[in-house]
Amino acid sequence: MQTKTSKEQALALTFASAWNLLERRLDHSLGAIRGISLAEYRLLRALGDATGAQASRVDLAHAVGLTPSGVTRALRPMEKLGIVSTLKSKRDARLAIAALTPAGREILEDASGVVDDTMKTFLAHSPKAASQLNELLALLQDLNQQAR
Repeated sequence: MQTKTSKEQALALTFASAWNLLERRLDHSLGAIRGISLAEYRLLRALGDATGAQASRVDLAHAVGLTPSGVTRALRPMEKLGIVSTLKSKRDARLAIAALTPAGREILEDASGVVDDTMKTFLAHSPKAASQLNELLALLQDLNQQAR
């Protein structure tokens, strides 16, 4: 049975395929150069962007699309490596705050350069996408906001 693929289906499948390829490349580059995964980079980026480079696990979960317990599991090995630390909230002792350490800031800075370089190489294969980067970014940001 052959069915017609709608534009919406084509968008979903093409987007998933492009993300799969990009995710593999970023994971490989980050792992080879900085020894972290894309998921770990996303957590570090969210922490680095947070006020004072500190955030609750709930806030990090919202930022990266994980559950708070998933964030806790992901942060545990990074804490053992000294990349992040856990602080207790001054207002609520039950609330654990993740904080980027100086070593974590260094890794985040280096990893951000790796992501920039990988994305430039990735976009070099699509001059059309590269030339319309601002528009592409705006469209994806709009989709991301609509989904929340």
